[in-house]
Amino acid sequence: MKRCKHIISAIFLLSFAAIVSTQPAMAQLRDNSQEFDMEALRKLQIAEMAIAHLYVDSVDQKKLVEDAINGMLKMLDPHSSYTNAEETRRMNEPLEGNFEGIGVQFNILEDTLVVIQPTSKGPSERAGILAGDRIVSVDDQPIAGVKMSRDSIMKKLRGPKDTQVKLGVVRRGVDHVLTFNITRDKIPVNTLDAAYMIAPKVGYIHLDRFGATTAAEMREKIKELQAAGMKDLILDLQLNGGGYLGAAISVAGEFLEKDDLIVYTEGRNTPVSRFTAEGGGLFREGRLVVLVDEYSASASEIVSGAIQDHDRGVIVGRRTFGKGLVQRPIELPDGSMIRLTVSHYFTPSGRCIQKPYVKGHKAEYDDDMEQRYKHGELTCIDSIHLDSAQVHYTLKEHRKVYGGGGIMPDVFVPLDTAVYTPYLRAVRRHNIITDLALHYVDYHRAELRTTYPDFDRFINEYEVPAALIDSVAAQAKRKKVVPADSAEWQKSLPDLRFLLKSLIAYNVWDRNEYYRILNSRSDIVKKALELLATDEGKKKRKRSK
Repeated sequence: MKRCKHIISAIFLLSFAAIVSTQPAMAQLRDNSQEFDMEALRKLQIAEMAIAHLYVDSVDQKKLVEDAINGMLKMLDPHSSYTNAEETRRMNEPLEGNFEGIGVQFNILEDTLVVIQPTSKGPSERAGILAGDRIVSVDDQPIAGVKMSRDSIMKKLRGPKDTQVKLGVVRRGVDHVLTFNITRDKIPVNTLDAAYMIAPKVGYIHLDRFGATTAAEMREKIKELQAAGMKDLILDLQLNGGGYLGAAISVAGEFLEKDDLIVYTEGRNTPVSRFTAEGGGLFREGRLVVLVDEYSASASEIVSGAIQDHDRGVIVGRRTFGKGLVQRPIELPDGSMIRLTVSHYFTPSGRCIQKPYVKGHKAEYDDDMEQRYKHGELTCIDSIHLDSAQVHYTLKEHRKVYGGGGIMPDVFVPLDTAVYTPYLRAVRRHNIITDLALHYVDYHRAELRTTYPDFDRFINEYEVPAALIDSVAAQAKRKKVVPADSAEWQKSLPDLRFLLKSLIAYNVWDRNEYYRILNSRSDIVKKALELLATDEGKKKRKRSK
């Protein structure tokens, strides 16, 4: 038995040494190898081998190891995580700037894939696929009417560049199935999903996330808006959960002067790294308003924190998420990945905006948003309790700011909790509005494009037809969703029309037009425009209701 233990230990040490020497992401492990408790590592290896070879029932060794990794990470901070190869691919794809496939934006209507828009200049558009087409088969295998999951459909449509896929397409007005042979290509994934002139001399940009192409997208849109007369800018980071650190540094650099500190990071085994603006930013002069909410996190907080600390612009909205931890990706041989927290990041004034957590208590951490709602901080600024032990000061105007719990905006805008009636919330939960808006567009796409060739005309003139409203009410009733009384129905109607109109715009045009409609009723956007329309908007304001 003693000899067996020595053999197991030797095998483990050789395997570990091979991993450390061949994986670039593991270089730091070599540097800190003296800190490893080799006895503990041997115990882990022996336990896995014992279970695999001696346990009474057969076990899945791959899952056993994955469960062990997840178990270790679970006891650390809330952001250290493990993903298998497929999860890693799906997680990275939105940030990497492209994937390989046929290039269509689609939705599922009545168990059938309906093309919303083919990607501009992509393989589907080049082959002749049109908005409204139904893809019913892929390589002669039916995908319509067979209850296939969205992920399964995407796997069939995507594939390596230069490979071919045969599509069966049903098109309205054509009495037979059309066949398209499409050669897959790289499809760009945009991280910036809206940019337009929201008011005279005021541009608006909405960033969905921070990815590999964000810096180039930002510069392109800033130039376009400046050419259209932009003097002031609203940068919308609401619902932006973050992404690549490098992208955040590039975006912040568009608004700051050369060598201005944007963020610095520091950890137990990672030296201090300082990241500054490279210079040459395209929007260093005009007034800037940054919009944030409770879901703005990580890279969004780096940008808004740098803007606030340098007194470069006004932050408007609600306290951000509070993620001030930096994860290092550690790629494993099978394509899986560990994202391990290795350092904290700090804003230029020295704030770490990470909100409090207890190691191993992720459920409580994830419950933070609900607690914010219950405590009233989303609706009342007086309910927000900042950490008085983490006071810092902005670099130019020496305004007081706080660490330890997200970025507190300069101008607070409460959440409107009464925006929808209980009836309308129930209708939305059943996805009725989304489905019927897509169904309506499917029948009226050409008519809408002809009647409203200019989107401004659609905004100003289009009225949701009564028949569509009736269809929503009827479908809701079939699902036993009815208003409490006529008063609730009448109160729901304006919001129902607004939601339908915004979704129709999205299905006929794109997200840019969708945001143009949504922003017309956004309290945070209205506050930003109000600030820019007054002399007060030129000043860096303290928090206000």
